[in-house]
Amino acid sequence: MALVLTEEQSMLRDSARGLISDKAPVAHLRGLRDAKDTTGFSREFWTTFAEMGFSGLLVPDQFGGSGLGCVEAGIVMEEIGRTLMPSPFLSTSVLAASALSRGGSEAQKAQHMPKIANGSLLAALAIDEGAKHRPLQTKLQATRAGNGFKLSGDKAFVVDGHTADLLIVAARSAGSAGDKNGLTLFLVDPKAKGLAVERTAMVDSHNAARIVFDNVEVNADSVLGEVDQGFGLLEGVLNIGRGAVASEMVGLSDEVFGRTVTYLKERKQFGKAIGEFQALQHRAAELYIDIEITRAAVLKALQALDTDIAKAATAVSVAKARAGTTATRAVQEGVQMHGGMGMTDQFDIGFFMKRARVCQELFGDSNFHTDQLASGKGY
Repeated sequence: MALVLTEEQSMLRDSARGLISDKAPVAHLRGLRDAKDTTGFSREFWTTFAEMGFSGLLVPDQFGGSGLGCVEAGIVMEEIGRTLMPSPFLSTSVLAASALSRGGSEAQKAQHMPKIANGSLLAALAIDEGAKHRPLQTKLQATRAGNGFKLSGDKAFVVDGHTADLLIVAARSAGSAGDKNGLTLFLVDPKAKGLAVERTAMVDSHNAARIVFDNVEVNADSVLGEVDQGFGLLEGVLNIGRGAVASEMVGLSDEVFGRTVTYLKERKQFGKAIGEFQALQHRAAELYIDIEITRAAVLKALQALDTDIAKAATAVSVAKARAGTTATRAVQEGVQMHGGMGMTDQFDIGFFMKRARVCQELFGDSNFHTDQLASGKGY
């Protein structure tokens, strides 16, 4: 499959870029941060975003969505990365929509997916419990009680968990930490008795949450997929999320590169533009090549997810690992080539560096994925 966008995909990219760059530039994120906005994103803009059809990209058409694939979701994520737009697109429109589409019952799909498509429902995926991404180390207990379960434990780093109307929670219903068997996914109401949500503002001015479950009761209808067999579903959803975050990092890297090249042409030292110095030209050229190779790897992973998600794990790990190292290099070069200005808060490059660091950690950093590739585990 050619590693280029189709005409329709290019039109989607142009539409998303026009809307996002106009309504949610980096200044939009800065304004939310400075105002200490408790939501962390603009609900008004999210409504507009949904009306344009972006919130329902991965929702099947019978539920009011577009029924498109991971490549299209990655295209939108790349544009989000260019302006660092804070929104529940990743948590709701990518992760939750994928989980429900792949593992939900007909009743669950009918109840939630039309609301995801029209932007009225926000959801979050609660997976990690520690500082690092280790899904198999899930310890949150799901104990059978009556016709359902009781959930007890903590979740950390739940992206957009503080605004979610629905939580998709990974819990251990059997076995012990490290086992693939024994994981179950649950749909949980954030307002359920015994559940406490604490918003945690991240270093990149985006939002996550810490969630505590104290014997939270859920019935059997809340199970997403099969009891004790949730790992396969979870792995697929996480790989979709990894591909999406890798796409965001490509957009972030490309934007930083463009801003840096512009600065190299404008900034003068010793009577000439600093971009005329060969050492900086070489560094810029190497970064450009790095970004383009990463873009190809990410597109390949997204295409693999759309073709056969069960065989896409290796391509996804390559893309996520490479996108992480490329984004890190891009923001480091950006800050260094901007000199002292790059270290100041009034300059936007710092926002990109902080977001790159968070995206590295989301769903496994470069070390996590290179370890998976080296061990042959492929997830």
